[in-house]
Amino acid sequence: MDIHEYQAKEILASFGVAIPPGALAYSPEQAAYRARELGGDRWIVKAQVHAGGRGKAGGVKLCDSDHEIMEATEAMFGQKLVTHQTGAEGKGIYRVYVEGAVPIAREIYLGFVLDRGSQRVMIVASSEGGMDIEDISAQKPETIVRSAVEPAVGLREFQAREIAFALGIPAPLVQQMVRTLMGCYRAFRDLDATMVEINPLVVTGDSRIMALDAKMTFDDNALFRHPQVSELRDKSQEDPRESRAADRGLSYVGLDGNIGCIVNGAGLAMATMDTIKLAGGEPANFLDIGGGATPERVAKAFRLVMSDKNVRAVLVNIFAGINRCDWVAEGVVQALTAHPVEVPVVVRLAGTNVEEGRRILERSGLPVIAAGSLMDAAQKAVSALADKTPILEKAEAI
Repeated sequence: MDIHEYQAKEILASFGVAIPPGALAYSPEQAAYRARELGGDRWIVKAQVHAGGRGKAGGVKLCDSDHEIMEATEAMFGQKLVTHQTGAEGKGIYRVYVEGAVPIAREIYLGFVLDRGSQRVMIVASSEGGMDIEDISAQKPETIVRSAVEPAVGLREFQAREIAFALGIPAPLVQQMVRTLMGCYRAFRDLDATMVEINPLVVTGDSRIMALDAKMTFDDNALFRHPQVSELRDKSQEDPRESRAADRGLSYVGLDGNIGCIVNGAGLAMATMDTIKLAGGEPANFLDIGGGATPERVAKAFRLVMSDKNVRAVLVNIFAGINRCDWVAEGVVQALTAHPVEVPVVVRLAGTNVEEGRRILERSGLPVIAAGSLMDAAQKAVSALADKTPILEKAEAI
């Protein structure tokens, strides 16, 4: 789960990370009022969307007066911000963060991520902040500092000092940098985050270290332990398909293809998408219905896939172990009976109660296309997609 910049800053500030004064606004008038509350003579207005690259896309504006703030926010509210991370559809702007400008002497990149290779929290930092880490890695790899945290003891102060020295932090500011690193690590650890990124972390003209931007991502599976974090979720920034799936306890990732997938097991779902690609098609989604899916759960999954208007065929691929093919078949029947579809449906069943599952589908009289193997199912889905004849004519008995 992603959160907004202002939310990440509030969290990091509670762990001792210094941030500039700022306030949230939901209208141009409120943004100007917030600036007057903050005081000063220069402010930064930032669109609050779940994406990087906001500055290049016009989502970050430096303003010197109330009038400039009003103009900047008028141009933002209700618009779609399109960056390299949002795709062509962009993200809607419904709130802005007004922040007092600070004098910047130097910019630093700082990130905490889970490194699955070393099975450690990896700290990645660079003396070249203000750029995307991908650009830094490509253009100035020698500036990148990496340090793995030993999980048994956590981040120690000596390790934080080593990072500060490697970044060339002046001696009088090393303790501030240590406090920032320790605060970020504690927030990462205590709240089950999967990423904490500050870009840029700046050294100000008056010798302070402050986070000018912040991003945090959290492990969805651990949100039950942190209700204060789960309440920060903003559904307006999410793919509506993925949001609906999460509300129903389903693992779903929307893609750009047109063959919907309903599969049990993450590994099998990935293999199904790969096989669709191998057969010449494009998967519309990743969807894992889980190990013990009931007919109602399968029906929900089916309706979720069909809510994607790009779907032109559906492939149901079930290898039943914990699951049961008859449950899945009942779910397919429920979904297609309650909400008939006008796209071909390919069903491949294998494993527990497979014969009963096939009998349920056969007795239903539904126009489903049978498949004996995963490759057979993928090829039939691609062929059915290309076939312009009515569905009833290409249905096969099961």
